[in-house]
Amino acid sequence: MVRPEVLRRRLEKLQEYLRILEGLAQVTEAEFLADPRIHGSAERFLQLAIEALLDLGAHVVAEMELGQVETYRDIPRTLEKAGYVPAELARRWEKIVGFRNILVHEYVDLDRRLVYTMLREGLEDLRRLQAIFGRFL
Repeated sequence: MVRPEVLRRRLEKLQEYLRILEGLAQVTEAEFLADPRIHGSAERFLQLAIEALLDLGAHVVAEMELGQVETYRDIPRTLEKAGYVPAELARRWEKIVGFRNILVHEYVDLDRRLVYTMLREGLEDLRRLQAIFGRFL
């Protein structure tokens, strides 16, 4: 069974990251692109939020013995298969995992407009996933 203290701690951190990201999402695209403190913060907190969701997902998969996870993309697929994440949201989560990989591995050539788009349009998906994991408490 899932350990509530593990989920609770990660959900609290996720909530903190999302609050910060929501504040950063209020700036204009021009401000975002011009200020490295803003886009750097957004990049890091998006990465942290995604990592928290992946940790939550991996914990649920492992503790409920839902299957084997070999890559991060296996987490949304496994949780969808088990009926915890709707198919449409699982597909979006897989794209979020791809975005995380860009943040982590392609930082030299990172398109900051892509980060801004995620900041403005992707937080709702992160919130929806947060709510799903909150139901395990």
